[in-house]
Amino acid sequence: MAVFLSPVGGVAAQFFTNTGAVLTGGKLYTYAAGTTTPQASYTTSTGNVARTNPVILDAAGRVPSGGEIWILPVGYKFILKDSTDVLIATYDNIFGVGAMSVTNYTGNGSTVAYAISGNVVAVYINGVYQNRNTYSVASGTLTFSAAPPFTSLIEILYN
Repeated sequence: MAVFLSPVGGVAAQFFTNTGAVLTGGKLYTYAAGTTTPQASYTTSTGNVARTNPVILDAAGRVPSGGEIWILPVGYKFILKDSTDVLIATYDNIFGVGAMSVTNYTGNGSTVAYAISGNVVAVYINGVYQNRNTYSVASGTLTFSAAPPFTSLIEILYN
């Protein structure tokens, strides 16, 4: 099974409270992106040993058992709480390091359809995020409702 290093708590990260104290016994919950559906994370790059959910941070506010969090190539939501379940932070739509690919195109002012491979995560034109109502995806093709401008940089992120 393919897993990727998590950018949240991935390797030797140390967590703190909002006042700067070490987050001893803190809790890091993992969910499917945009939901409250628990999503497994793993202890190693082989993805064969699931972590507890939540991950309970050690006395130094770090992830125990090797200090690594590995995640599937899907979007995650992380919720960080202190030991008494007080919310500290929420991180949503997180993907593992290297889990997403990018395809770049250059707009010519008339082309609206572009080939893709994978699940589209986000689309940018000249660095500006494109709302999902400005394009559609079907049968390996992303189609814009209007052609991107001449010489514009089109970045399609997918997993």
